[in-house]
Amino acid sequence: QVQLVESGGGLVQPGGSLSLLCTASGSSISPYIMGWYRQGSGKQRDLVATIIDDDRTNYADTVKGRFTISRDNTKNTVSLQMNSLKPEDTAIYYCTALRLGRTPYWGQGTQVTVSS
Repeated sequence: QVQLVESGGGLVQPGGSLSLLCTASGSSISPYIMGWYRQGSGKQRDLVATIIDDDRTNYADTVKGRFTISRDNTKNTVSLQMNSLKPEDTAIYYCTALRLGRTPYWGQGTQVTVSS
């Protein structure tokens, strides 16, 4: 079992930055692909970024060049640095732990609102 808790969301102006943190407990995240998804109001939950290690990351086209995902297996954390934020980035952001053949684990989400 992996419990995931997101933090760092909030209100930011367009062009601003936020850093999200996902803290895991219950088990090491080392064997998992870690990721961030987001769900806007009335929309489906979409992939933002995933990370296997520093050399193997994947980003949605909409965030490439603006967001950076990283992980620290020693601290059992995953981060998402978000720069040049746009109103369309407004959503609830969810941390996930993925492992082939297993049900993914999800956090409760953290709200990010980009508005002037």
